[in-house]
Amino acid sequence: MNFPYTRLVVIGTTGSGKSTLAEQLSQKLSLEFVELDAIHWRPNWTHVTDEEFRTLVDQATRTPRWVVAGNYRITREVIWPRAEAVIWLDYSLWTIFWRLTFRTFHRWWTNELLWGTNRESLWNHFKLWSDDSLWHWLFKTYWRRKREYPQLFAQSENSHLHILRFETPLQTETWLASLQSAEPNLLTAL
Repeated sequence: MNFPYTRLVVIGTTGSGKSTLAEQLSQKLSLEFVELDAIHWRPNWTHVTDEEFRTLVDQATRTPRWVVAGNYRITREVIWPRAEAVIWLDYSLWTIFWRLTFRTFHRWWTNELLWGTNRESLWNHFKLWSDDSLWHWLFKTYWRRKREYPQLFAQSENSHLHILRFETPLQTETWLASLQSAEPNLLTAL
């Protein structure tokens, strides 16, 4: 399937697979990959100021072909007016919970480097009462996003957006597999 959009935003609750899908789309469709977490987080889990964040995101989305991974409300006014399509990973709470759990333990176990000098800390995530915990963040934002996104999509300023909503990872994978690469098939050109 030919996909006509070249400015995409992948949204969903933490752990839903936004960055993974956005990176796959960037490779398959030859789009610039813009990961909001990579722009937001600095060494030692400090973050840029809101003003600097918006400025950096503004610069990153001025090109004609990109896919953004992330939900930061503070950058929505920059990204969404420029976007052509929003891909919402609206998976069940338990699907996301298990994906997040696996990802968190994998990153911790492999000591994966994240955005500068940052690494996962299981202790922070086990502090379920703290916003530092991704599990806390999942439970805090899951239902809010399910209410908020349809309301945002219905606003007149977002009427230009083509919305793709996937409720299972299988739906997402099937759709991704159906997309044709932006690169011409050299075998058929010969």
